[in-house]
Amino acid sequence: MASEHQVRASHILIKHEGSRRKASWKDPDGRIISATTRDAAVSELRSLRDDIVSGKAHFEEVASRYSHCSSAKRGGDLGRFGRGQMQKPFEDATFSLKVGEISDIVDTDSGVHIILRTG
Repeated sequence: MASEHQVRASHILIKHEGSRRKASWKDPDGRIISATTRDAAVSELRSLRDDIVSGKAHFEEVASRYSHCSSAKRGGDLGRFGRGQMQKPFEDATFSLKVGEISDIVDTDSGVHIILRTG
């Protein structure tokens, strides 16, 4: 059902001390996440985004290695979703992207993200 009511996206999530859940597949005890400031998370994500945009790295590989979301196992792929299924800032950013476009930093209660719209 490809329409303006649904999008498909991948993302890279970096959690930080202000994230609503401190644990992730990458940091099960949340020790590193709890010690990471939002500014440090943004800085790491900006660096990763620069590598992707410049062609030094592929989005899926970076997501698999660095993202704190369980979607990392799928290269960051979240599949299709519609309005009301994601946190509002994430949803708004994704729906505003063109297919193939990568967002700037997006803040949610989960942490900071970059989003690649794939469909």
